[in-house]
Amino acid sequence: MTAFLADWLNLLARWAHLIVGIGWIGTSFYFVALDFKLHKREGMAEGVYGTAWQVHGGGFYQVEKYLVAPKTLPPELIWYRWDAYLTLLTGLALMVVQYYWNARQYLIDPAVMEMTPGEAVLISMFSLAGGWLIYDRLCRSWLVRHTALLALAVFALILAAATLYSHVFSGRAALLHVGAFIGTIMAINVFGVIIPNQRKIVASLIAGEAPDPALGQTGKQRSLHNNYLTLPVLLMMVSNHYPLLTGHPHAWIVVALVVVAGGSIRHFINRHEAGDHFAKIAWVLPVAVVALVALVVVTAPRSAATDGAAVTDAQAMAIVAKHCTVCHAAHPAHEGFTEPPKGVVLDDVADLRRYAQAVDAQAVHSNAMPLGNETGMTPAERQELGAWIAAQ
Repeated sequence: MTAFLADWLNLLARWAHLIVGIGWIGTSFYFVALDFKLHKREGMAEGVYGTAWQVHGGGFYQVEKYLVAPKTLPPELIWYRWDAYLTLLTGLALMVVQYYWNARQYLIDPAVMEMTPGEAVLISMFSLAGGWLIYDRLCRSWLVRHTALLALAVFALILAAATLYSHVFSGRAALLHVGAFIGTIMAINVFGVIIPNQRKIVASLIAGEAPDPALGQTGKQRSLHNNYLTLPVLLMMVSNHYPLLTGHPHAWIVVALVVVAGGSIRHFINRHEAGDHFAKIAWVLPVAVVALVALVVVTAPRSAATDGAAVTDAQAMAIVAKHCTVCHAAHPAHEGFTEPPKGVVLDDVADLRRYAQAVDAQAVHSNAMPLGNETGMTPAERQELGAWIAAQ
């Protein structure tokens, strides 16, 4: 019953995280695109930076943006913040029910680092918080006046996080944490910088004072950071379903290529929205393609080394019985599962042949399985199982 309830908590947290995340990303993409579509027109009100006409759902809309803020505020002001707040909260809930609650299975890999679940959870929490503090310090340093240098510094920070996590956590937890690391920065940008700055602007207007334009400039900068990081963080968040990513021995290379590809695609879209001529931004597309091709190349499976000896069905099934069927059986013996994960049952040789490609990806070319390598599957056993699969 505990496993059943845990599954429902996981599903509800994941569903909620997906819903509010879509709302937040959609809002971010919309307002950044809107910023690029604003134009100066005749008859604009005083202090208006630009306007845009839009059509959607059978209706026409005229949107105006002020340089800082209007002289007086309307009685109703719509704030876009709760999607970001709830994305962080539901993400934390999902981290708790998926990784913290099952730290020994999903967070810890003894072959990477021996530690207790409590130690793993503390490393996770402090590293996520520390990542924001370092990022925020970078954004408040002299680098803020040099966009390219600040971007490189943030890029280096993300790669450092990837290196740290790959030397501490299991492969799937490492890349997931890189996503959480970036997502935490993005969410705190909203409730720690963007919204407080907007509140200060509103307070100045209410007090009859001229708002500080630097507040709006800082908010826009952090909003653009969030926009460019969105595509990489989305891939990191789903990476745990793909052992071809999580099983790579040098996670920082995977992360670097994902950030370059995602950031390049986002830059092309942004500049296209801004009206740049294709010839001016065409160079971005080859960068994204090269990064994606490089990602495919570096994650390509390598042939398992064997001593040439044939592996019998009995030998392969002995390995499976020792390391796999505690979960992947018609009636799992593992306390964390009431049903075999993904419906994969490995009770006999016919089952193993049926799911050979999945086993090869999860347990031969990566160490994603067994979870947290609870059963202590050795490299030699993985090679032996890979040799049997290759012979089929």
